[in-house]
Amino acid sequence: MGLKLQMILERWRAEKLQLAMYIWEMESRRRFGVYSLQTCPLVRTIAVGDVELVEPCNFVITNSSLIISLAVAQDTTVPVNVGVVLDVDSLFGKIGLSCINMAISDFYASHASYKTRLLLHIRDSKGDVVVEAGEAVDLIKNLEVQAIIIGPESSMQAKYAMNLGDNAQVPIISFSTTSSSITTFPTSYFFRVAQNDSSQVKVIRSIIQNFGWSEAVPIYVDYEFGEGVIPYLTNALQEVDIRIPYWCVIPSMASDDQIVAKLHQLMTMQTRVFIVHMLPSLGSRLFAIAKEMGMMGEGYAWITTDRMTNFFGSIKSSVTDNMLGVIGLKSYVPNTEELEHFKLRWQMKFQKDNPTILNVKLDVFGLWAYDAVWALAMAVEKVRAANFNFQKLNISDHSTNILERLGVSQSDPELVQALSSTVFRGLSGNFSLLYGQLRSTNFQIVNVNGNGEREIGYWTLQEGLVRNLNSTSRSTNTSRFSFMDANAFGPIIWPGDTITTPKGWEIPKHGNWMRVLVPVNHGFQEFVRVSRAPATTFSGYCIDVFTAVVERLPYEVSYEFIPFERPNGDPAGSYDDLIFQVFRGNYDAAVGDLSNRPNRSLYVDFTLPYTDTGISMILPVKRSKSSKNAWVFLKPLTWEVWLLSVCFFIFMGFVVWVLEHRINKGFRGPLQNQIGTSLWFSFSTMVFAHGDQLVSNLARFVVIVWCFVVLVLTQSYTASLSSLLTVQQLQPTDVSLLLKNGDIVGLQEDSFVQGILEQVGFYPDKLRTYNSIERLHELFEQGSISAAFDEAPYMKVFVSTYCSKYTVVETAFSKTDNGFSFVFRKGSHLTRDVSGVITNLQKEDQIRTIEDKCFGKQAICMGPNITGSSNRPLTLSLDSFWGLFLIAWLSSSLALLIFVAMFLYQHRHILICSDPNISFWRRICILLQMYDQEDISSHTITLQESVHSLVAVESSASSPRPLSSHSSQTASNIIVLEMQERLSTRLGDLNPNGQTTQEIA
Repeated sequence: MGLKLQMILERWRAEKLQLAMYIWEMESRRRFGVYSLQTCPLVRTIAVGDVELVEPCNFVITNSSLIISLAVAQDTTVPVNVGVVLDVDSLFGKIGLSCINMAISDFYASHASYKTRLLLHIRDSKGDVVVEAGEAVDLIKNLEVQAIIIGPESSMQAKYAMNLGDNAQVPIISFSTTSSSITTFPTSYFFRVAQNDSSQVKVIRSIIQNFGWSEAVPIYVDYEFGEGVIPYLTNALQEVDIRIPYWCVIPSMASDDQIVAKLHQLMTMQTRVFIVHMLPSLGSRLFAIAKEMGMMGEGYAWITTDRMTNFFGSIKSSVTDNMLGVIGLKSYVPNTEELEHFKLRWQMKFQKDNPTILNVKLDVFGLWAYDAVWALAMAVEKVRAANFNFQKLNISDHSTNILERLGVSQSDPELVQALSSTVFRGLSGNFSLLYGQLRSTNFQIVNVNGNGEREIGYWTLQEGLVRNLNSTSRSTNTSRFSFMDANAFGPIIWPGDTITTPKGWEIPKHGNWMRVLVPVNHGFQEFVRVSRAPATTFSGYCIDVFTAVVERLPYEVSYEFIPFERPNGDPAGSYDDLIFQVFRGNYDAAVGDLSNRPNRSLYVDFTLPYTDTGISMILPVKRSKSSKNAWVFLKPLTWEVWLLSVCFFIFMGFVVWVLEHRINKGFRGPLQNQIGTSLWFSFSTMVFAHGDQLVSNLARFVVIVWCFVVLVLTQSYTASLSSLLTVQQLQPTDVSLLLKNGDIVGLQEDSFVQGILEQVGFYPDKLRTYNSIERLHELFEQGSISAAFDEAPYMKVFVSTYCSKYTVVETAFSKTDNGFSFVFRKGSHLTRDVSGVITNLQKEDQIRTIEDKCFGKQAICMGPNITGSSNRPLTLSLDSFWGLFLIAWLSSSLALLIFVAMFLYQHRHILICSDPNISFWRRICILLQMYDQEDISSHTITLQESVHSLVAVESSASSPRPLSSHSSQTASNIIVLEMQERLSTRLGDLNPNGQTTQEIA
């Protein structure tokens, strides 16, 4: 029997210890009203069939019954009192308590050698802050617990317990407090073994970004749990330009009527993306009512935070039926074999303890409660204090402060340090505390469908949104997705049982139409025209552009135009009044000749402008008086330029004559013929009629440079003369001149341009208003104004109507960003889409087509805008051309120097002649005579012509001369010899016997 008992005992210790403890705990709860084995009386006997559990006792055999002793050696272990405060009647409390009890059993079953034991003291908070506070005080004051584990569903309960722990220096461990309004630092005695709500705002932001939504409305409960995360969520969304147009706050005790009112208000807004952050009890009611109101249909997008998503498995199927299409995020828990085994054991235990509660799944809060107990048990074992005592404080007996009467734990500072440094792998994942709270982990993103929830993606701190998690190849994970990636998630069923991603907004509709306000303008009806016969119709440039834009939108928009007028047909107010009507929500949009101004953009949204931008100045065209002057053609150039030009024409003729005289027959002959030819050639370059009659390369070089100078000179002269004869003369052409002269200017009635003109210095008495282009023309004709200022589109129509009489002049404030734009209510999603369509229409030149249709093609008469600061065309002076003349002079002088050098080199023997009868000046004369003769060695002179020239010179030299002309005879002989030598060069050896030139000829 002893061997049999030993074998049974070993087997029991190895495999059935947990089952025996479970039986004991269940029977203890049933018979003695206790919730844990450690809280049973020290001596109790429990009979369960043939098994008797006695504490304390030894193994004995009585009447063939097996007696099992589970007594704890009181002399070898240290009991540590720990309080547990939960709402044990709530589902949340039941789940948490069962996990805490199983954590105690599992921990000491696997750590039997530990010298400390946690003794749990369970208290029921009944879901009340006051009751919870009283129970916590009782645990510290009477039982001197060394730590308290709490699982409140409200942040208010956690705050009071946190203050209590600070006063008594007792660690307060919460596995359910997620509100961001509860901070764990610098408080050192509060530990949050749960995810902070602020850790999920980046996940929400990534989801909204991925689907391209630009707005979202948070729906949250009106106490710390809901309000704590809002600042973090707001900042996270604003960092990526996601607007929050409205914060929907639901009272914690809201009635159905109150929820209906809040949801109805959301339905009237454009935004269709909602972020729900509340407890499941209130959230389930919210979704039920939303479904009844049609807000769970197509076009809506709902995102729930982890507090509600974690309870999807614990709520009734009828509740999830109301949430079909919702996207939820929950803390990611790695799926391990240990976790699956624990879930199975927990399901059996919980179902047996709560037979009336069916289909309950373990959530992450239960796992956090389990890990919190393990962490506390490890920390207590690390401390191993000889005794865990409280030190009573010396407090006056007359003190009424309950917290002052509490003692202070002596071991808890060490316990706090040990708990903060505890690291292990728990059921919920890696367990470690940073500044008293659980480190942030990954998140799982799920989609609610007919079968409950379905995983569609994940979010990690390192990679953001990912489709799948693969812990074994994280470093090579290629599942990372970026903004607007359609594959970032698995298939999603959206509200309304559709797979089409909601665009995130809908146009708020009054009836079934978008109400568009249109200004009534009796002046410039080319932009907006309201006709009332036989029915009210709307036309004009602005109306046509808006119609074309709406037709190009990727979705259908129904709208109706409403004139902004009084019953008698007059305008109902200014354009600012019209825009204010859109701001107040009386209308959805406004279309017309509306400009974006800083004061207006504070109240409404403007699209990109679809017209020219800026403010234009209009001036009447005046013909210059000088255009009637017979000598006006002389005015483009100053007299210095005229005189220098004539001198250079003569100089160029002389240079060309010098270079061409010896080798070009066109520059030979009688003297008057040579002068005429040279001057004609030079002046003909002015009209490029000189022809191709140059022989010398040096002359060609000079003429090329001179033609360039003449080209620049003539073109400049032509432009200046054109401005004198044909260009419009504007007086004045600058705003500063208008101000200096005290001129009166015109502007349109009720225009913001008046404020700009007054800013630059115009006095109100110098301003005249008009309300139509006809009236503006009258003001100019009467001489009442010198100029007019208005927005570019108005001035464009005016100038195109009176094409030859006015022109546009650019000013210092011409280039501004204000053009005609469409107006929408603040935050309207149509603003972005319409702006995109306007850009496309401008690229495709469709806006220009509409403009031609509405205004005709009169705009072609509008020449280029004139920018000027003087009241007359510029007269060209020598300062503008001295560089060109310098280039011409340098090139010509260089050519002359080269020619002279070559000529002197060829006839150097004349200069060095040893004949004493020939003086230096006579030699110069001989060189000049040589220059005057044809260069018979040139290829441009034929051989026959060369011979005839030489014969003529020989005949002249052989004629009888008087004795006084001996030097002349010598000079003639030198010239003859020079010519004979140059001719011999061409003839070669044709004269071996010394024949005369006549004989050779």
